[in-house]
Amino acid sequence: MFKTINTNPFTEVHECLLIGLKDVPKKFSGLLSELDSKFDNQLTELVKSGDLSAKMKEITKIHTFGKIAAKRLLFVGLGKEKDLTFEDVKESFGRAFKEVNESGLQTVAIALDTFITESISPEDAANALSEAFALASYELIVYKQKSNEPEKTVEQINVITSADHQEIDAALTVGYAYGKATNSARSLVNLPGNMLTATDLAQYAEDLAKRYEFEVEILEKEEMEKNGMGAFLAVNQGSVEPPKMIVLKYQGKEVWEDVIGLVGKGITFDTGGYSIKTKTGIVGMKTDMGGAAAVLGAMEVIGELKPEQNVVAVIPSTDNMISGSAFKPDDVITSMSGKTIEVLNTDAEGRLALADAVTYAKHQGANYLVDVATLTGGVITALGLDKTGAMTNDEAFFEQVLEASNEAGEFIWRLPITENDKKRVRGSKIADLNNSPGSEGHAIMGGAFVGEFAESTPWVHLDIAGTAVTNKEYDLGPSGATGVMVRTLALLVERFEPIK
Repeated sequence: MFKTINTNPFTEVHECLLIGLKDVPKKFSGLLSELDSKFDNQLTELVKSGDLSAKMKEITKIHTFGKIAAKRLLFVGLGKEKDLTFEDVKESFGRAFKEVNESGLQTVAIALDTFITESISPEDAANALSEAFALASYELIVYKQKSNEPEKTVEQINVITSADHQEIDAALTVGYAYGKATNSARSLVNLPGNMLTATDLAQYAEDLAKRYEFEVEILEKEEMEKNGMGAFLAVNQGSVEPPKMIVLKYQGKEVWEDVIGLVGKGITFDTGGYSIKTKTGIVGMKTDMGGAAAVLGAMEVIGELKPEQNVVAVIPSTDNMISGSAFKPDDVITSMSGKTIEVLNTDAEGRLALADAVTYAKHQGANYLVDVATLTGGVITALGLDKTGAMTNDEAFFEQVLEASNEAGEFIWRLPITENDKKRVRGSKIADLNNSPGSEGHAIMGGAFVGEFAESTPWVHLDIAGTAVTNKEYDLGPSGATGVMVRTLALLVERFEPIK
């Protein structure tokens, strides 16, 4: 797929050559000056007329008419060099690759050195390139009848650079691993509920474990009953599909210590139970396992790159259905931790599943916890559709998660958990906790509830209800599942430093 070469980019035969354009001056210099001269200074004229622009993400296609070996030039606007960020470069590559894919091109070259600045190293540019290619090339899974004519896709990308090839190849490998794993998560979330049951998700995890030699454990209902997982089992009561508690372990150190626990909500379809959703609110609830998909995507990256860290992934998976045996408001259930819970809202089921999953992750040796869940509509009300809500009980651990999210380009915003919030969650008259104290501060209530089971273990809660899916196509993907938090979790694991 990717091939790194050191040659003159204008002498190699390609269907398309991508060139980064920054701060277009009145007169080109360096590599672009050579290109301009091959075009008899016509590129300079195009700039003067406004037909060739360095505006951020502006794509300009020019046919070369045999003046150089490449058939087409694709100029990628990068804006002002001093303002250019890694995320800008990645999104610009994404915009360019969308253009390439729509044109049905199969061989592409990148003049990588034209994307480099003082703040963007050759390795950064290569990482952005390969990740953007994977993300922008992803297509929504559809079930329509198709023609038998095969679609043309990019088969070869030549990366032309004077930088060290070994380091560029390594950066390309890392970026592509992150992009591909994010796409894997997208595909899981996009699957309809009848095509992705808890059993299907467990089989996916087992296949992943086999591919990367993870240790795997799938707890069946009988084992959960023995372990006293009453909170998670209550959610499953109304379903004909058996629940699965999915556990993957990756040991990157000799000793099983400083273990990062990744816990993902895996509700494959959520009706709301007897607190049933509206006819419009229920549509799209196949995506309620976005947290599980993020964790599995992160484990894919971990399997590919093999960081020197220890990780346990725990995913409670079931659907939340209605039947004569389904759990009800006013029920009192007992979690694996021994804490009793008064059920006030059966549509607040994700936090019940996470409660036992967090407890089980601790039993498996997790010293640090991150749970990821499409947990509350309240986080959308609070933060909109472009921000993931975060809560924590540990400042130092949260800082590492925040740094990973910044590097991944996955924005998170912290919400508080106060003593008053904890009192509301503990406010039941007949049980230790209640699962839904009310609509005020709804997102915080969900996080505060899960925090009761993290207890003193350093913990971060990520509510991706607003960011797991998008209704609009964007530079790095189509509408549908985003695969959000795959890269944040994987970067956290890769960069993690134990807290003293």
